[in-house]
Amino acid sequence: MEKPANTLLNIHPIIKNRWSPRAFLDKPVGEDKLQRIFEAARWAPSSFNDQPWRFIVGIKGDDTWEKLYSCLVEFNQKWAVNAPVLLLATGNKMSSKGGPNQVYQYDVGQSMAYITFQVEAEGLSAHQIGGFSKEKAVDLFGIPEDHIPIAMMTIGHQGPPDILEPSFAEMEKEPRTRKSAGSLVFAGQFGEAFRFEQ
Repeated sequence: MEKPANTLLNIHPIIKNRWSPRAFLDKPVGEDKLQRIFEAARWAPSSFNDQPWRFIVGIKGDDTWEKLYSCLVEFNQKWAVNAPVLLLATGNKMSSKGGPNQVYQYDVGQSMAYITFQVEAEGLSAHQIGGFSKEKAVDLFGIPEDHIPIAMMTIGHQGPPDILEPSFAEMEKEPRTRKSAGSLVFAGQFGEAFRFEQ
């Protein structure tokens, strides 16, 4: 199902067409595609080139997938059950320069964005997830204290909405919306809309 963004201006098709489906086919993702997806993540920018992101990846049917799935809250387990790939992104909160890395979450977010765009380029879909137990992930995977679980993601081949429970299928069909640029982009003072040249 396609849900292109109703943009006011032309933007890159990968961005325009990207959205977060919950319906995934129970169909494997090729290893070559996964390699390119994580190669894209490797080249995301980061402060001092620290590359604080680390990923734990599970392929449906393996033990890692099962453990990642068990970390999801029940709401997300209901729709993510068919996802062929689950991943957990963590970030190193310590800088290579010594002391705390104040922007590690920002940097991990950039790597996840790079993943998302490469996923789209591969003809796949992704859904990023905040609803999971960080504590359980730390325990199950032995994540060290300086690495913080930040987000999870499903990756796979998008399926039709009707494979989902009715409430999720309805969510799948809802139109995509965004706040106006004037409410997000400021100049002069916080809250004063930036005026774009016509």
